[in-house]
Amino acid sequence: MYFIVGLGNPGLQYENTRHNVGFLTIDYLAEKHNINVKKLKHKALYGQGEISDQKVMLIKPQTYMNNSGESVRDFKNFYKFDDDKLIVILDDIDIDFGKIRIKKKGSAGTHNGMKSIIYQTQTDKFPRIKISVGQKPEYMDLANFVLSGFNGKDVDIVREEIIMAADAIEMMLETNIDKAMNKYNSIDLLENNDK
Repeated sequence: MYFIVGLGNPGLQYENTRHNVGFLTIDYLAEKHNINVKKLKHKALYGQGEISDQKVMLIKPQTYMNNSGESVRDFKNFYKFDDDKLIVILDDIDIDFGKIRIKKKGSAGTHNGMKSIIYQTQTDKFPRIKISVGQKPEYMDLANFVLSGFNGKDVDIVREEIIMAADAIEMMLETNIDKAMNKYNSIDLLENNDK
């Protein structure tokens, strides 16, 4: 079984903010594959089902972003799964808007949710999908930026990024992460929209 964790903050005030694209991707996958993410365990909402003929658990930690690792640690301790069976979906301010980035492992960078997961599980050797949420304007504090919503055309771009991230997960489960990286890491939605 694969454990697919989308990062975000619980609560209506955070629902459509930049920091919640992980949650939004889980919601999209859940709807597409008819998985009910309503059960509560290990400090998370979760649901079990199948994607690309693989058993999956879709997980939305309810600890608030900075403590996401507590929930992931509890799932890992309970189910005893290997690192490569964990896939984390998160927002990223460092990649160009209109892109997603799939990585097999790596550091947390500036992302507090990812820092928490690496700290609590004592490993960074798990796949993750980063969804660009745009670059922070000079005048804005980072926390305020990631907790802000999208406007105008940005909404459509982010929606496309979420669909792309979901497609990438389906390919990872059907074939392997290398194929997904080769296909999706090179797509630039803004480039395609400009044509």
